[in-house]
Amino acid sequence: MKITLLVTGKTDADCWADAMKEYTARLKHYLSFDVETIPDLKNVGRLSAEQHKEREGHLILNVMQTGDYVVLLDERGKEMTSRQFSQFLEKRLQMPHKRTLFVTGGPFGFSNEVYKRADEKLSLSKMTFSHQMIRAIFVEQLYRAMTIIRGEKYHHE
Repeated sequence: MKITLLVTGKTDADCWADAMKEYTARLKHYLSFDVETIPDLKNVGRLSAEQHKEREGHLILNVMQTGDYVVLLDERGKEMTSRQFSQFLEKRLQMPHKRTLFVTGGPFGFSNEVYKRADEKLSLSKMTFSHQMIRAIFVEQLYRAMTIIRGEKYHHE
């Protein structure tokens, strides 16, 4: 199975881009993983938050494929420890879906249509992080989960 992280907009800060490269490279030893980027919306100055979510939602839905298992990274999602996330991931890896798609939303969250399409919601923290930061945090947690599944020494309890 393939895992894809779908993000909105590019990562401008070098420190977060470097962290993404580092953990993405590490993940290649465990599974098929990639990051797909939806470009930032243009001319959004006069859009309401709801209109912004709707336009962005259409772009997100266009990337989703039939058969994808969609997990939104959302502040209202289920919280897990790293070990619980590794168990969740291990189950996902055994399922027949061709791809698990983890999705980060834009600055206003997800549209109702994206919420309806999602299979699950996952919260990485009760705290709020920048969109660039959360990408690196997620990819590190994905790497951590793989080392837990394999019984490697990266994770300590």
